[in-house]
Amino acid sequence: MPDWSYQTLFRPILFQLPSKLARDFTLNAMGTLSRLPSGSFVIRTLGHMETEPILETKLAGVSLKYPVGLSGGLDTRGTAHRALAQFGFGFIEIGPITIEQSVSDQQILRDVDKEAILYPEDGVNEGLDQTIRAMQKHQGHSLPLMFRIRSAPGLLLEEALEEQRLLMEKLSPYASAFYIELHSSTNGAVEQTASYLEAVLKTGQSLPDPKPMLLYIPLDYPNGELQQLLNVLPINRWSGIVIGDMRKTAEGYVTGKESKPLCMDKVALIRRLCGQPMPVIATGGVHEPQDALDLRQAGATYVQLHSGLVYAGPGLPKRINEAVIYEQIRYTKPPDNPSFWFNWGWMCLLGIGMIIGGLLAWIIAATSVVLPYDVSFLGMGAAALEEANPFVLQFMSHDRVTLAGTMISIGVMYFQLSRYGLRKGIHWAKTALMTPCLVGFSSFFLYLGYGYFDPLHALAAAILLPMFILSMRRNVDLPSYDPPNVLNDRLWKQAQWGQLMFVVLGFSLAIGGVVIAIVGITKVFVPQDLAYLCASPEMLQAINERLLPLIAHDRAGFGGALFSSALSILTAALWGVNQGRRWLWWTFLIGGMPGFIAGFSVHWHINYTDFIHLFPAYFAFLVYVIGLILLYPYLMYQQKRRDITGEN
Repeated sequence: MPDWSYQTLFRPILFQLPSKLARDFTLNAMGTLSRLPSGSFVIRTLGHMETEPILETKLAGVSLKYPVGLSGGLDTRGTAHRALAQFGFGFIEIGPITIEQSVSDQQILRDVDKEAILYPEDGVNEGLDQTIRAMQKHQGHSLPLMFRIRSAPGLLLEEALEEQRLLMEKLSPYASAFYIELHSSTNGAVEQTASYLEAVLKTGQSLPDPKPMLLYIPLDYPNGELQQLLNVLPINRWSGIVIGDMRKTAEGYVTGKESKPLCMDKVALIRRLCGQPMPVIATGGVHEPQDALDLRQAGATYVQLHSGLVYAGPGLPKRINEAVIYEQIRYTKPPDNPSFWFNWGWMCLLGIGMIIGGLLAWIIAATSVVLPYDVSFLGMGAAALEEANPFVLQFMSHDRVTLAGTMISIGVMYFQLSRYGLRKGIHWAKTALMTPCLVGFSSFFLYLGYGYFDPLHALAAAILLPMFILSMRRNVDLPSYDPPNVLNDRLWKQAQWGQLMFVVLGFSLAIGGVVIAIVGITKVFVPQDLAYLCASPEMLQAINERLLPLIAHDRAGFGGALFSSALSILTAALWGVNQGRRWLWWTFLIGGMPGFIAGFSVHWHINYTDFIHLFPAYFAFLVYVIGLILLYPYLMYQQKRRDITGEN
């Protein structure tokens, strides 16, 4: 569920349920979807998290694609790891894991005002044996797994050390690294804690398959004791430090937005004492991309998400990745745009060709309606058709004008996406062009469904297809230099509704296009069409046995064009909405108007105003207008950003 559906539809419903029930329902739903055939593909398509080499790093030899991890406390059973792995995470924490199972029947609580989650117990998990059984199953993803291991409370240090050894030994085949927690029995004695941690480190390094070991510091661990510990502990022997996300309170254990200041203090302290080479993973209070940027500015190398994913939505890791990319490239010179003829210009010409073709088709459909090869195919002219049935020509005009308007809309989308997206090497823009183009050219064969060959359409396809091929060559994916949104502010939340409207519009038009195309190559007419024509298919067949194939050709062609237009709108709405991207708002506005103007004007002109017939168009237009209104402030005004020092 992307943010545009989570923030608008699912979160309000889920937040009415008890926290644990809402969490389990959501994770089970995502896990089930990811295990269905093509389920992971659907999740990737909706999110479209692109791999960027600039984000790839190594943590103690472990390759990470993204600097964002998933906290173990969110999905303790790994129910939805296969799905969550598609969201833009670079690694997954599992744990804390203890030898014995730890359960709690108390309710998990939410504090929506503070964006916090209150857990009655810290460390609820399935235990070592059940965790191993879960790991032995196919995980469905290749992300590195970081196991946070914990010895049982109240043990002697020797007993705790033995539990840590057993946990590492059993989990080592599945682990990329281990997070080692401070043991409660040290009671804050710094020398004793350091001695225990050194013993755990030596134990882990002595295993047959040693894994990187990171020191896990609780969020509420006193800074004074932490400073003393880091001064006596040979920290350079550790592979990194993890700062936890839980604070112990009288009511239980809290994680939420208010954890960020504590986390930043610890990050700054660790960075000051340990220097730059030490990797630091910050897990507290990351609820929006700016939180991650602030923690990175304070010295964190990576961040992990917990409560932020619950309150902000599944798109948060992708948004953080985009913000990190921008911070790394914002002060570098963008690469020079390729020449017009390199690739993107050909797509611009294709779009212009579609616009010109649509305008010519509109003029013909509004005047003579039929072309010479139509007359030749039928063996009768416009006058004879009108004499046989005065509504036939008007009906054909209505099909052809709507097709013309759709062609113009497609042309506008292609031109804009190529000029502002393909030219800059934006991956999503390339996909948003390639997909509808492939569908559009393939829809040519729908014209043959009733044995009618349209030479003009074939000529247009023959001219435009090479342009499409030339535009798709030599495309190099580049990071976007557009500043991404970094705050979950009012405009961002409003834009989720606007994005939802355009996604609904895209899906609705796609369904409409498929239905129209299927009807066109099968039954040709719907009941409202026949009522307008005052004729049955048999009566029309009696006028001319080739009349139905000609009309079917128009209908199937319009269905294919509408589906192609829907894909361009849908892909742009799914992947392209970003604050300050003014050109996209104008693309939606200008790209949508020709189709709606053509559709409504021709229906009113020929007096084909049946409400049921036009209801889908009315609905689409309403969604279109609402979407434009809701997206306007977000797309038209750039968010005020902080510079690298964190100042406004």
